[in-house]
Amino acid sequence: MNVLQWMGNIGPRRPEPQNRLSRSGRRRILLKRLVLCLLMVILIGLVWAGFRVWNMNTAASTSPLQQAQTGIVLGASMWGAEPSPGLKERLEEALRLYRNGTVKSLIVSGGLDKPDFPYTEAEGMQRYLVDRGIPAQHIVLENHATSTYENLLYSQRIMREYGWTSAVIITHSYHGPRAMEIAQFLNFDHPQMALTESRVLNMPLHQSREVLAYAKWTLQRWWISAQTWLA
Repeated sequence: MNVLQWMGNIGPRRPEPQNRLSRSGRRRILLKRLVLCLLMVILIGLVWAGFRVWNMNTAASTSPLQQAQTGIVLGASMWGAEPSPGLKERLEEALRLYRNGTVKSLIVSGGLDKPDFPYTEAEGMQRYLVDRGIPAQHIVLENHATSTYENLLYSQRIMREYGWTSAVIITHSYHGPRAMEIAQFLNFDHPQMALTESRVLNMPLHQSREVLAYAKWTLQRWWISAQTWLA
């Protein structure tokens, strides 16, 4: 029995199941590559988000601001019939620019936040400004926009209707970089920015939302550019 066992040990051995081993090895390699790709995507996303937050924190108004034919107030949420505290900050900046003569008129842009609200964002902003002394005839309403892109696109159409070529875009600092990028994409003529810092908004929350909005705008810009190129 021992001799037979010894002879079996020195005889030709059965080949290893190379195919099974190689399939298992390929799976491990593929899994490692997928994990590596996922980590790279996460790292790139974090770097991109960090850059956007840095861009928000370093945003500044155009200096010096030149006199313009109109100021475009970008809408924000309404609280029922009243502008939210954050929107009031933008409106106070608009009041300041109108009173010191930087802008001669205002376009207030923003649609209806909720079906049961009595006013659109534009109507709420107009009421706030008129109550503080700006003549209603110096305020143009844009009642349909639901995004920053639409705010600026529809306001640009109003400017063309009135023959206006110069504008100051009025918003918060954290919102300014994306608004400027959209204005440049739409070929505004030397757009200027009047940015206000917020004392009422939760900045970490709003900056996080703005990063997501920036990502959405980036995809939207690519899509619009692709459609234009294909056309």
